[in-house]
Amino acid sequence: MDSCLFIHGFTGGIHEISPLSLFMEQHNYHSRTFAIKGLGGSRQDLLQADRHEWRRVAEEELQGLLKTGNRVHLIGFSTGALIASYLSVQYQARIKSLTLLSAPVFPLNTLEILKTLGSVSMLRNYLRKFGSTPAKATREFQRLVRESFEIYPRIEIPTLIVQGKRDHLVKTKSAGFLQQTIPSSLKQVMMVENSGHMVCHCQDSERIMKEVLQFIKGTGEQISV
Repeated sequence: MDSCLFIHGFTGGIHEISPLSLFMEQHNYHSRTFAIKGLGGSRQDLLQADRHEWRRVAEEELQGLLKTGNRVHLIGFSTGALIASYLSVQYQARIKSLTLLSAPVFPLNTLEILKTLGSVSMLRNYLRKFGSTPAKATREFQRLVRESFEIYPRIEIPTLIVQGKRDHLVKTKSAGFLQQTIPSSLKQVMMVENSGHMVCHCQDSERIMKEVLQFIKGTGEQISV
């Protein structure tokens, strides 16, 4: 049985990717989700951890899956997509595919984000989030974004890029940049008209999940041939 390792986003958690994780389980893939301390935890956790710690925790989870002997597919959401990209290069010979969901190659800044919010409740939610996120954690995120530009040209495994056209946290040109920069001979871009940042929870989530499944199935068939 192939395994899928899911990596959540900045100040987020397992809930961000749980619909896709469950979907893959239902289609006979072993799904592994986990919480990264300091990436989606309390303010104190955010203060104590840095991007190196985020990567280390995810790498330990990956190493655990690789020990099972199963083929492993990396699926990263938002900041988790940056971490998944890093791991896909470090373990390139042992990773079968990479799926990047809402990858923040070009994230919006705070003022741009506030301009794109469509409701008072969303505005309040993000103002609260910005207020509770330590500056140190934000700087670590920004460093991770910058460092990832050295990673993308080294990704050679099959890669699926999923980007919502209504994403209020990531500029849509991020997907095009990844398509042009990643040298993999097998890569695919899915632009979702009616999706914001949370692609696993949008109204087109079922279509997205089916696309991820078919892409991963396709890489498995290619390997078996």
